[in-house]
Amino acid sequence: MLRFTKMNGAGNDFILFDNRTGSIDLDRSQIAQLCDRHRGIGADGILLLERPTNHADFRMRYFNADGGEAEMCGNGARCFARFANKVSEQKPKISFETPAGVISAELKGNLVTLQMTEPTDLGLNIDLPMAAENKTVHFINSGVPHVVIAVAKIDDADVRCDGATIRHHKMFSPNGANVNFIEKRGPNKIAIRTYERGVEDETLACGTGIVASALIFGANEKSSSPITVLARGGDELQVGFEKVEGNFRNVTLTGPAEFVFEGTIQI
Repeated sequence: MLRFTKMNGAGNDFILFDNRTGSIDLDRSQIAQLCDRHRGIGADGILLLERPTNHADFRMRYFNADGGEAEMCGNGARCFARFANKVSEQKPKISFETPAGVISAELKGNLVTLQMTEPTDLGLNIDLPMAAENKTVHFINSGVPHVVIAVAKIDDADVRCDGATIRHHKMFSPNGANVNFIEKRGPNKIAIRTYERGVEDETLACGTGIVASALIFGANEKSSSPITVLARGGDELQVGFEKVEGNFRNVTLTGPAEFVFEGTIQI
């Protein structure tokens, strides 16, 4: 029997386990079963809180719903911060290591501000060959790789079909990329829909996708910080940044992280 906590960050939902003893060792099929919304708890992914291997307070491991481990998850990281705060010393500021680097978090009620790792591999106006027509896309790694596409109307975007095609496009092989569709809502505001690899479907929010999309929008529109991003689940998040010689520094993501319920499950 494993004790778990269910949380969500802007509608992106997760199962969290305290694994500081190192006794939890889940395989891909067990993770997929836990995340199954009909036969399990139901979630977009699983987060394990573990002891750090470096100077950070904790170690965060994130697994997508298909059982594959990913480098980073922005919405998950906010949930992880509140979960770590609850089960430990309850410090308002904590740090945790991820494969994408050390993340720091500051808690203010149910809001969490993450100090993100510096983004890499910025590429604007990439010509992406598609079966029907070529698309102009943008790319950035905000902890995980993200493609960003500007659309006129966010509700008309074929997120599931186009997202799946681009996610598996040979240009982004072998690991693939998440795919974000954004609509300009003002000089410093966008709406977003995201197709997430690992989940292999549209999710209500994607933290690293929100960061990636805000930075791409900021680069193309020359917008100032912060940028407000309206997620599909209805929450608004803020992305802060500094521009230094064409690069982004001091990137932050602020948004909600909420407890849903706790329980035990046998696997």
